[in-house]
Amino acid sequence: MGYWREATDIKGPSGFGSGNTAEQVTEGIDASRLTVIVTGGSSGIGAETARVLALRGAHVIIGARNLEATNAVKQNILNSIPSARIDIIQIELRLLSSLKSVRAFTEKFLAMNLPLNILINNAGVMYCPFKLSKDGVEMQFATNHLSHFLLTNLLLEKLKTTVEKTGIESRIVNLSSVAHVGPYSEGIKFDKLNDKKAYNDMMENTSHAFPPISVYFVYDSVPATV
Repeated sequence: MGYWREATDIKGPSGFGSGNTAEQVTEGIDASRLTVIVTGGSSGIGAETARVLALRGAHVIIGARNLEATNAVKQNILNSIPSARIDIIQIELRLLSSLKSVRAFTEKFLAMNLPLNILINNAGVMYCPFKLSKDGVEMQFATNHLSHFLLTNLLLEKLKTTVEKTGIESRIVNLSSVAHVGPYSEGIKFDKLNDKKAYNDMMENTSHAFPPISVYFVYDSVPATV
């Protein structure tokens, strides 16, 4: 159904479909009270997400590996939206999937003493040659799952305190693709994650993909998922 809906622009419960742009979806929204982190914002969906959030007034923190590309994205946004509030913090989610880098990113963000209303886990890799991360875990699994899992947990308290102080429910958005419909028949092979002989780049990607978009609502105490 996912592929068919995407190809035919069938509208979902929200009234929007694959043919709608981010600007159309967010038309009329005032995000000026929101602070948003977007990982992988140096290109593609992440860059467009950052641009439209900035257009709606949000303070956007882009977490990305390639600072040169990300600064170019920031400048392009500022050229079209002079009032945009954009900050950049480097994070090694894509290159070597370092959990140390995730912790460093979190420390830098928390040191800014900003609220956090929305965390968009957008960065990811796919169809990679077999490689282990700096932490000794297969690259796709380390990047697409472990890095964002750690990032979310490190920022969860900030999301909750923001709810308490502002009364605005926070959001955690995990972005992926419909590729999750075609994994290994037995699911993720946890006992063979680092087995080069058992590695299949395409199947690893589909096994490690989230459903297309998972949204978590963060309340005062615990996050709930939809």
